[in-house]
Amino acid sequence: MIHIAIVEDERLSAERLKVLVQELSPEYSVVALLDSVESTIQWLKDNSSPDLILLDIQLNDGVGFDLLADDLISCPVIFTTAYDEYAVKAFKYNSIDYLLKPIDRAELENALEKFKKYGERTVSPEVKDQFGQVSRMLSGSYKKRFLVKLGDRFQPFTVEDIAYFVSQNDLTCLVTRSGDKWPMDQSLDQLQELINPLDFFRINRKLIISLPAIKEIHSYFNSRLVLKLDPHADDEVIVSRERVANFKRWMDL
Repeated sequence: MIHIAIVEDERLSAERLKVLVQELSPEYSVVALLDSVESTIQWLKDNSSPDLILLDIQLNDGVGFDLLADDLISCPVIFTTAYDEYAVKAFKYNSIDYLLKPIDRAELENALEKFKKYGERTVSPEVKDQFGQVSRMLSGSYKKRFLVKLGDRFQPFTVEDIAYFVSQNDLTCLVTRSGDKWPMDQSLDQLQELINPLDFFRINRKLIISLPAIKEIHSYFNSRLVLKLDPHADDEVIVSRERVANFKRWMDL
């Protein structure tokens, strides 16, 4: 018997999903219907891990991703979501299976078949690293503006103003679309946590770039890529080899 937990804050949707699961796979037992992040946390603490969780992303008291980002779930997950734009793009970027609401019977059947085939696979560490970012994206908590200080002067910038962030000689700078360069207090590591990963990509240790700043992409030796940016960067702009695959997926969202 395969044990399934359903996390869904709309009761009728949860009941319908339970019926569909049991009709499609009678050998599956739905052991819990949970309607919040809080109740799911408590249930996971009090019970053995199920074999599979059907997890709604946007719950009344939080985002379902938080349960995975905090390592509270160790079994495979099939996400359910009403989002049909940037959240779904994030799933594709992270290679996560999802079902778009309202749940289609055939799509659910296909997802359960995938679970039967790959059920031993849990979410990879690389994907878990993205959950916090996607959670903030869904809650709209990424920064939309930066206030930069130069001497006695303060200058506001929206994310649309920014071409890229660059680190040079232990100094991080914001470079605008017009080519102006402003020093930042944050490091690139800190900025990476603040900006939307659908709009910006860190191509190497020294550069985080926005999509509109990319004008040309060329193959480079040792399986890397070289970019031409606008405004022009001081140094050659190379996508490091270990980031090339994710960069291509990011460009193709």
